[in-house]
Parts: sequence; C-alpha cells; structure tokens
Amino acid sequence: MLLVSIGLSACVGAPVQEMSNARQAIRAARDAGALQKEPQKLTEAQALLDRAEGNLHKRSYRDARRDAIAARDKAAEVLDAMQLASHTGTGS
Repeated sequence: MLLVSIGLSACVGAPVQEMSNARQAIRAARDAGALQKEPQKLTEAQALLDRAEGNLHKRSYRDARRDAIAARDKAAEVLDAMQLASHTGTGS
C-alpha cells in the first residue's frame, strides 16, 4: 500500500523536470535559428509551454506535465526538421 501511495504522489507533484526540459528544448531551437526557419512550429511549442505554465499555476499538474512534454516534443521536432534541411540542402 505504501508503494502505491508513493507512486501516486510522484504522479501528482509539480512537473518541474518536464517544464525544465521543455524550456531547454525551446531555447535550443531558438538558438539554432528556428525563429527564422521554423517560426510556426516554434510558436506552437512556446504556446504549449505557456499553457503548461498556466496549468502549473492552477496546480493542474497532470495537464501541465502533458503540455510540457508536448512542448518539448514540438521543439525537438523543430530541431529535427532544421537538421534534416541542413543535411539535405533544402530550406523550409
């Protein structure tokens, strides 16, 4: 029973690491030039992070975690697209 409650408390806590990961991924995409090359996708990632921060302030930790992970994934998608474009010589 103790393990179950420990596991549940880990799920409902503030998603500190997920928020940090999302911020770092967006910063990396921005630093790589995503604002010029993939502005729409970068804007989508930032909007997801903004939504995650709003959910965090409302203590909707599950929603904040979900949105932070989505923001991180969107930023990673931006970086992948930019790397692919640079390797193939095509621009977006």
